[in-house]
Amino acid sequence: MAGIEQRAVAVVTGGAGGLGSSICRKLADAGMCVVVGYHRSAGAAHQLASSLAGQGHSARPAPVTQSAQMTALAAEIGNDYGRCDVLVNCAGVTRFVRHADLEALDDELIDNILATNVRGAFASVRAFRHMLEGSPLPGGGVVVNLSSAAGTLAMGSNVIYCASKAALDNMTKSLARALAPGIRVISVSPALVDTEFVKSMEPAWHHEQAARTPLGRLATPEEVANAVVAAITTLTFVTGSILLVDGGRCLA
Repeated sequence: MAGIEQRAVAVVTGGAGGLGSSICRKLADAGMCVVVGYHRSAGAAHQLASSLAGQGHSARPAPVTQSAQMTALAAEIGNDYGRCDVLVNCAGVTRFVRHADLEALDDELIDNILATNVRGAFASVRAFRHMLEGSPLPGGGVVVNLSSAAGTLAMGSNVIYCASKAALDNMTKSLARALAPGIRVISVSPALVDTEFVKSMEPAWHHEQAARTPLGRLATPEEVANAVVAAITTLTFVTGSILLVDGGRCLA
């Protein structure tokens, strides 16, 4: 892609989702070339890539549970862009299951959550590591893992989802140590985010969740995306940290 060699390149897995799309927009607004990674949302991903500010964006298949395909994607990005400076691990899955209903949390769902939310993030880092190590960004290449306050609070859509985010935060710390000084690794950890899906929930439930937050409301996707951009562009001496974007929810 001629003419973009001097611009930072950011790969966002799960980039077409409610949170991922906001992150892609903010990264593009910050002047980066954005690769919108998707699994099943090809149409939405290509539409998003074509709507981003600036030039050089693209949408690519990024099935994070398929390590060989992630390695192939990294090679493709290297060939087309010549660099990768930022990896945002935003791909994730869950399903609402009451914490006390152990039978409903079946093995297939458990394996899918852990494979996507934990192993998928690790596989993505492994695939892009060598390009990230060569990034000229201040502070080096950056991995941002989209975590959740559920990993700290043990309150969330189901028990294994909470466990997966706790594992992701722990992995953030381990990778930050292992990949320094060439790559910084940070978790951005929101509480409940006011996406279109969350807005569609029962108003009483929505109000209850906002009332549990000291700042009295839920985070917007744009606020979480702003934290991701700050971790990359401003917090250049930060690695291994869990950056809460929860309105004080973990204090309540």
